[in-house]
Amino acid sequence: MKLSTSTFLLLLLLHHAAAATAPSPSAAATAASPALSPPSSSTSSTLDPKQVRALQSLYIPTTHDPCTQPSFHNATVCDTATPFRHLRSLRLTNCSDDLSLSTTALSSLSTLTSLTFLNCHVPIVHFPTSLSTNLRSFTSINSLQRLTGVFLSRFSNLTELEISGDNIKASGIHIITSNMNSLNTVTLSNTNLSGLIPKHWNPKLTHMDFSDNKLNGTIPTSLTLLEGLKFLNLSSNQLSGEIPTSFGNLISLQNLSLSSNSISGPIPGSISTISRLVHLDLGSNQLNGTIPRSISGMKGLKYLNLEKNNFHGVMPFNASFIKRLAVFKIGGNDNMCYNHSTISKKVKLGIAPCDKHGRPILPPPAADEPSSSVDDISSGDYDDGGDDGKKKNRDNGDHGPNKVVLGVAIGLSAVVFLIIFLVMLSKCGGRCCGCC
Repeated sequence: MKLSTSTFLLLLLLHHAAAATAPSPSAAATAASPALSPPSSSTSSTLDPKQVRALQSLYIPTTHDPCTQPSFHNATVCDTATPFRHLRSLRLTNCSDDLSLSTTALSSLSTLTSLTFLNCHVPIVHFPTSLSTNLRSFTSINSLQRLTGVFLSRFSNLTELEISGDNIKASGIHIITSNMNSLNTVTLSNTNLSGLIPKHWNPKLTHMDFSDNKLNGTIPTSLTLLEGLKFLNLSSNQLSGEIPTSFGNLISLQNLSLSSNSISGPIPGSISTISRLVHLDLGSNQLNGTIPRSISGMKGLKYLNLEKNNFHGVMPFNASFIKRLAVFKIGGNDNMCYNHSTISKKVKLGIAPCDKHGRPILPPPAADEPSSSVDDISSGDYDDGGDDGKKKNRDNGDHGPNKVVLGVAIGLSAVVFLIIFLVMLSKCGGRCCGCC
């Protein structure tokens, strides 16, 4: 097909127009991608410069931005403020021996709401008021030295307080917590604290741990008003008195440990109404009475320790209940026994089986204990060849070497008597002859 001259010229003009308006390949690539800023030659921190210097004084690396790349041992959390971000949470772990806190550094960290020390053995210093009142969570585990109740009491707005393994010099817990009206979680464990357990707490408290201290007195009944309490650990103290009968009011309780105290009296039956209870530890106390049968109906229970108390009577648990538990301890209750018709003797419970009267069947006396009656001696239980074996032999008529010794003694006595008699007789006969 032949094109006219006019048509050919028209097509040629259109081609040149299209070539003039089309972008170049490099220009197209630039238009297709967003503008890129040139790479930075150094990684400058977005953290407030004052807080950067504070971290450096605490020997915390700041080569990288602490807000985006926390160091291996220390964790930081920052806010999103501009132009500079600020620290909200700081955790110091396995601190260098060179670390020393300073009031100046802490003043620069007043934006913190959470501060944690883990294995940081450093002396405590004065915390600025701005930091003390801003903190909501404070933790020291095997760390701060020379802690006092007055120092901790300044953290009045805390919702979480945890001190463990650090001695606290204070006349009691109330010195520390009396002004902390927002506490949800409190742990003061292995801190050498003494005195009484405070009666007044934030109604929203969920966690209380005062284990491994020297607390005395009784368990305040007011604790049973904390319906949101989930964890209560008062073990390894010097508490006495009885468990409040209203313990069943702790409807949210999941873990209860009162072990290693001097608590007496019975187990309140209301405990079995705490449907969420998973862990119940009352071991190593002076509890007495019978164990409430209703405990066997606690479906969620997995840990039950009642050992080393003064309970008596028949243990109210059957084999299926015990099998359901992950941990069960009942030994050390000498006046308690179990029904051997429902529980196999192969199960090692640490208590004796019951007789028909519901009393413990006492084991036979040990071989080295003296027998109290002839029936016991002749019952065949003593056959170890020792002194008891000799008793058994004497009862069977075999007197052994004792009979021989007795015979020899009698014979020697007779011979001596005969010799004396003959000597006297000879002397008497001589005098008679002289007279003749």
